[in-house]
Amino acid sequence: MSSQTTSSDKYNIDLGKLGAKLEIARTENEADVAIVEHTLPPHTLAAPLHRHSREDEISYVLDGEMTVLAGDEIWTVPTDEATVKGRNVWHTFWNAADEPLRFLEIIAPGKFSEFFAEIAHVYPVDPANEEALARFEEICERYGFEADLESVPTLCEEHGLQI
Repeated sequence: MSSQTTSSDKYNIDLGKLGAKLEIARTENEADVAIVEHTLPPHTLAAPLHRHSREDEISYVLDGEMTVLAGDEIWTVPTDEATVKGRNVWHTFWNAADEPLRFLEIIAPGKFSEFFAEIAHVYPVDPANEEALARFEEICERYGFEADLESVPTLCEEHGLQI
C-alpha cells in the first residue's frame, strides 16, 4: 500500500447540498482509514436511508449538530461529540438545526471514501433518469452499499427537511 497520496487523489465536491472533502486518503496510512469532511446546510437531509456492508462510519461533529436515524432510533450529536454508524444498519442523517453542520467522517476500512467522487456525476439521483439510476446502482453494488431512494420524500416530510 502506498504511503503517499497526490493532490489529484483528493476531492472537494458537492453531492447535492452535502459537501465532501477528502482530508485523509486511505492510501496515506497503514490502517486503511479515510477521513472525509462533510458540510450540510440547515434543515437538510444528507442522504436517503442506506446501509454499508463493508465499513463503519464514525462521525465527529465540528460545528452544529447532526441528527441520526439508525434502525428505529433517532439521536442528536452535538458539537465536539461523535457517533458510530455501523455496517449493515439502515441509517441516514440530517441537519435539523438553523446553523450549518460540519463534521468529520472517519471511514474504516477507507475504500468507501472513493464512493463520493464516483457518484458526484449522478447524485442526487433522479429516479426518472434511467441512465443515471443504473450508473448509481452499479456504483453502489461495487461498494456493497444499498440506498432506499424512495425514503427521501417521507424523511423530508416527517422531519421538515429539504434535500
